[in-house]
Order: sequence, then C-alpha cells, then structure tokens
Amino acid sequence: MSHPLQPRSTGRDGRDAQRARDRTRRRFARRQWARRWLTWRYVLAAVLLVATVATGVWLVLFSSVLAVKSVTVTGADVLSEREVKRAAAVPEGEPLALLDTDAMRVRLEALAPVRSADVARRWPDGVEILVEEREVVAVIDLGGRWRGMDAEGIVFRDYPRPPAGVPRVQVLSTADRDALQEAAAVIAALPADLAARVDHVEVETVDRIALVLRDDRRVEWGSAEESTEKAAVLAALLEAREARVYDVSVPGQPVTSDVAR
Repeated sequence: MSHPLQPRSTGRDGRDAQRARDRTRRRFARRQWARRWLTWRYVLAAVLLVATVATGVWLVLFSSVLAVKSVTVTGADVLSEREVKRAAAVPEGEPLALLDTDAMRVRLEALAPVRSADVARRWPDGVEILVEEREVVAVIDLGGRWRGMDAEGIVFRDYPRPPAGVPRVQVLSTADRDALQEAAAVIAALPADLAARVDHVEVETVDRIALVLRDDRRVEWGSAEESTEKAAVLAALLEAREARVYDVSVPGQPVTSDVAR
C-alpha cells in the first residue's frame, strides 16, 4: 500500500534536482564567461598598448604637435642672434625628435667667435642654443685691421680701433702661427694688474717674446713656459728696482739692465 504523501515528495525531489542542475549550469556558464573574459582582456590590453605606441610614434615623429616652433639663443655677444640661428640652420616645422643636434653644434663651432656650443631640445616644441664665445686677450694688426685674439691664438673678431686696456700684439717678420699662439698663452697667463701695465707684446719666434710696458720699459719673456713664475718674479722686480729692461726668460736667474734693447 502506497504512502499518501509519496507523490508529493517525489515532485519536490524533482524540483530540487532541477534547481541543482540549474545552479550547476549557471556556475559552468560563469566559469566559461570568466575564461573568455580573461582571454579578451589580454587581447584588449594588447590592442590598447599597440594603439598607444602607434599614437606616440605618430606624435613624436610625424605630427606637428611636437615639431620645432621656436629657437632661443643664449650666450651670443660678438655674434648676433640671427647669425647664430643661420649657422645652426634649425629646420622649423621638423619633428623635434628627428633633429640632428650634433650636426648643428658642429656648424656653430665652425664659427670663429664660438669656443663651444650646445644644442638641446626643449619639449614640446622648442630648441635652445647655448654658445660660449671666445674672450679677447689681445688685439693684433693684420693687414690694416685690428683683430681680437683669444688665449689660444685664434683671431676671431674685428675692432675699428684697439680697445682700451687690451694689450696689442706686434708681429715681427719671422713670427708664425705657433709664435702667435705662444704669445696669446703668455698674455692669458698674466695677472690682471700686470696685464693692465702692458702696452704691447712683441713676437718674433715661439721663444722670443717680449712685453713693452706703458712706460716704455721692456720685459724679455722668452716662451710661454713657466709664465706664472715669470709673472711673480717680474712683479717683485718692478717693485724692487727701476730698470729699462727686465729679463725673466729664465725666472730662476732674472736680469735687469738700464740699457734699452
């Protein structure tokens, strides 16, 4: 004899089983979706990365957003800003990343007044040029033109007349390029107070250089070797003894004379 509640119990068990199967299917579906989403997430990340890189390359190398729009010049005095820009030849409108700054620097340093130069990108759209010009230590008359000369003997600028306080270099017939460089090294080594007393420098050879002071006294200097010691010895001699000629070419054995050369 069947229990009167058995059919109802069977129905409930069926519904429970169905709900269990539904839960299993939902869990399976969620796991499947999670696996698919994980795969697509990597694909999407890769696509975004490629797009970002491509956009960056386009901005840096091809677009006008990061192209040259301005050029600034610092340190120019002898040269005008226009002369510096013309020598550098910065191509305005070209992407900043593609500029050959080394080539620009070489062109700038080929200019006689420029001792050194630096060309730098200034993001997003600028170029900065920094020049260090040569400093005049003496002037020399070349072909009727007064030319400024730096400590390396490089002649790099013109003067309508010799500037006050700057020694003149007087070249004798046998002087060559090396002798001029030696004379420039001598002048550059002089202390400021001594340089101010020099009227001109006579250059004959690399080891026959003489200073003529503003009061017409003469200093036989020799070469540029030991110039610091020679300057110290000369300063002491000028204080200790009045003479027409001071010979410090051998600083350990200085000689003075009242007979002009």
